[in-house]
Amino acid sequence: MEWLDQVKWDAQGLVPVIAQEATTGDVLMFAWMDREALQKTAELRRAVYFSRSRQRLWFKGEESGHVQQVHDIRLDCDHDVVLLKVTQLGHDPSIACHTGRHSCFFQRLEGNSWNAVEPVLKDPESIYK
Repeated sequence: MEWLDQVKWDAQGLVPVIAQEATTGDVLMFAWMDREALQKTAELRRAVYFSRSRQRLWFKGEESGHVQQVHDIRLDCDHDVVLLKVTQLGHDPSIACHTGRHSCFFQRLEGNSWNAVEPVLKDPESIYK
């Protein structure tokens, strides 16, 4: 597929991916995709990532139920970063982070320390059983 060949994959065959909430513009998370994950994401219109820790495809929400419905897939000007515009499903308000928060970017630098500034919406112990 020609469109997949236009992506600049890194030495491990991966490309960085940013998931952004379509309605609010909130950046929900950062992850990686390999060629198969990007192809499946485009086909299913559901976010599929490559888990570097598990060394396998990771269908977002496969354990938590917090699925990302994909509305738009974009490639940056250098062809080396993918942006997904998504609707985060599975909980209201939406949860994208494994910590039970809306976004993975919940820590803010304040002075010389990182402080959590977003609430836990659901106890992660109850999400990942």
